[in-house]
Parts: sequence; structure tokens; C-alpha cells
Amino acid sequence: MKYISTRGQAPTLTFADVLLSGLAADGGLYVPETWPTLPDGWTRPRPYAELASEVIWPYVDGSFARPELEAMVAEAYASFDDPDVCPLVELEPGLHLMELFHGPTLAFKDVALQLVGRMFDAELTRRQDRATIVVATSGDTGSAAIAACVGRPTLDIVVLHPAGRVSEVQRRQMTTVDAPNVFNVAVEGTFDDCQDLVKALFADAALRDRLRLSAMNSINWARIAAQIVYYVAAAARLGSCTVAVPTGNFGNILAGWIARRSGAPIERLAIGSNSNDVLTRWVQTRTLTREGVVPTWSPSMDIQISSNHERLLFELSGRNGAATAEWMSRYRQVGAVEVPVDPVFLAASLDDAATLAEIAALYEQTGYLADPHTAVGVGAARACGLVPGDGEGLPVVCMATAHPAKFPDAVERSTGVRPSLPARLEGLFDRPERYEQLPADLGSIAQHVDACVRGR
Repeated sequence: MKYISTRGQAPTLTFADVLLSGLAADGGLYVPETWPTLPDGWTRPRPYAELASEVIWPYVDGSFARPELEAMVAEAYASFDDPDVCPLVELEPGLHLMELFHGPTLAFKDVALQLVGRMFDAELTRRQDRATIVVATSGDTGSAAIAACVGRPTLDIVVLHPAGRVSEVQRRQMTTVDAPNVFNVAVEGTFDDCQDLVKALFADAALRDRLRLSAMNSINWARIAAQIVYYVAAAARLGSCTVAVPTGNFGNILAGWIARRSGAPIERLAIGSNSNDVLTRWVQTRTLTREGVVPTWSPSMDIQISSNHERLLFELSGRNGAATAEWMSRYRQVGAVEVPVDPVFLAASLDDAATLAEIAALYEQTGYLADPHTAVGVGAARACGLVPGDGEGLPVVCMATAHPAKFPDAVERSTGVRPSLPARLEGLFDRPERYEQLPADLGSIAQHVDACVRGR
């Protein structure tokens, strides 16, 4: 499998080179040169790790041997606390949740990053090399990336999070990790600022090469490849279905779109937005219009520039790199651009009041405690008319992206019940924190990343 950039001006790479490079040299994102179809017999019941190896294999062929991939997949998912890895739970007739939060940091990012961290380590060891992972996080990617990197001899990791804009649990999951290869920065700005800073660091070729920078954000294709699997698993269980996804950076729902393109019978994909509803407005108006970022109870979705949207726009343009580059440039410069929409998408947005109401309704009706992001997904499915009231329509799968204990204030405010942390996070609030607070300034961030790596 070879990979090309969405902007058409970067070299074609293998999976291993894409894994280590993250962002393409022309500022674009890597996508497969051709899209594979699902393997024969993909609907056959089997352990999640076995299905994952089969689905991911075409994307890594030529970079990893099949037994090597299977060993990494098995090791990655052995760390999850449910034997199904991503269990499917029926809340009411026709409404299912796919719980993606059974990994070490209680969020869906673990499903990809527990595997991606092992891929990095294997490839860097093979090359006798070392890399510095730089990650922007709106809350969950940071802790999941740290968990994937901590203690690995080939990796250092620097995580940028927006100061005061993640939950306390999310912050402490990052900042209480005491390891010599882990560094945290609270950026005085939004997640979009953090994401722009990471891209700017990669755009500095001299710095990127000197520090051997690489990425574990969903700009890295390996993240998306690993996420395709749970959409395939849901369709294998339920057959034809619709899917609703709480959506910020567009990587999670893009994986669902790819699963559908590859042959999974997913009829519609519903985007769930919070008040930062740039993607909902795109579906409804065919226009991307950037507004200010509004803090919400679902902070991982407090985004106005959804990086992975570029990968979809590249496909909708007929793989026209020049057109994609022009759209992205215009959006950043002007703040608005008209772009195509795939009619498979539906979309709805929930403000904070509606999100809390959905958490309360789910608990009252089913006894299920949902985190605010999952509630946005369920609420969007209802608003889009996907949830069959009598259970007779197509089943709908809502992606449950985080454990409710990661957002205890929102859950308690809605239900009166404060979800407790699992035993694996016992003592989280007693551990000392380690992080620096810096302005959203490229010079300051670059200097700090350089000092972290050189001083290690």
C-alpha cells in the first residue's frame, strides 16, 4: 500500500514512512493510494483482535509482516478491561451504544493509540532511531498518547492542551504521569491554537528534522486505520445500520465513512455537534464558516477547524489536490468556503442544556450513565430521526466515546449521581502534577519542545 497527500505535492510514501512523518511535507494529510475492500468473511463472529488484524492488514502491507501486525494487535487489546474490547450495548429497541472507552485512559483514542504506540516502537527500533511525538489535545488524545508512549525507549512525547478547557480528570490523566520521556504544556488558548502550533512545528523543516518530530493526533493516518475496525465490528453484529458519532476533529466519523466505502452496510452517518457546530452547518448549508470556539460541557468537541475533514474533501473533490489545498487555504484566510457535502451525512447540534437533558433522560429511562460527548451523539441520532421508536427501523449505533467518570461534574449535574473512577485510576487526585503553562506563541513552544528533548 502506498499513500498520497491530500494536497498533491508531497512524495508518495509507504505506511511506515507515513506513520513516522504524520503530516505530509506539503501541509496535507496522507490517504491510501487506493481504498481496499473488506476481507472475505468479515461478518463471521470472531475476537475483536482477529477482526482488527484482517481489516488493518491491507493498509500496512509492505511495512509490517502479517505475524508482526497480529502480535502488536493482540498485545494492544489485551490491555482493555472488556473481552469484547468495544462491546455493543442495547439501550432500548433499535438503539445501541458501542462502548469505546474500555482502554487504559477511558476514551476511544485508546483503541487506536494502544496499537499505534507499538507500531512506532517497532518501526523506530527497526531503524535504530528515536522520535519526538508532539500532540495537540482537546482532552482525550493527550492521555491516550502518553499511555501509548510512556516508558518506550524510542519515544519522547510533548502534549499541548488548552489551559482551563479540559476537565480536571482529563488534565490530571496527562499531568500526573511521572516519566522522563513525558512532557505537558498548558497553552493559553483554544484547542485550535494547540493544533495550529503543532502544524507550525511540523512546517519548520529544520526543527522537525533536528528533533525527529512525529505525530499521534488523527492527522496521522495510522490512527484512522485502527478506528475503521469498530465500525466494521458493529456492522458485522447488526447488519445494515445507521451510525451517530459525537464529532470534533472528524477523525472518528471519517473512519465510519471509510468502513462504509469499504463495504460495511452503514446506511447513514449522523454528525453530533455541540455549540461549536461548524460541521453541522456544513452539512446543512454546504459551507464551512469558522466562528469563535465556545467552551462547553463536551470539551473534546470544542473545535472550529476539523483537521480530518480535509481527507473527506479530497475524496469529494475527485482527489483533486489543488482544489483541496485551495479550499483549506481559503477557509483559514477568509473563514468561510463553499465545499461539497456527501449526502450520506446527517447532522444535528446540541447546546449544553440539551446535552445535560439527554444525559438525564438516558439515566432516567435506562439507568445508563453517559458522558456528555456520548449524549451529544445520542441526541443527534434522535434529532435526525434515526432512532426507531418501535424498534422496527434500521438499528442505530451511537459511538460512546468516553467513560462518564472523565466528566463527573456534567454527569452529576444531570443525574445527581457522581460516577466514580475505575480502580485503575485510584489516587489520581492525590498525585502531583507536572506541566508548564505557555502562551500560544510558536517561538515559545518551539523553544520549550527543543529544551525538553535536549534536556532529557
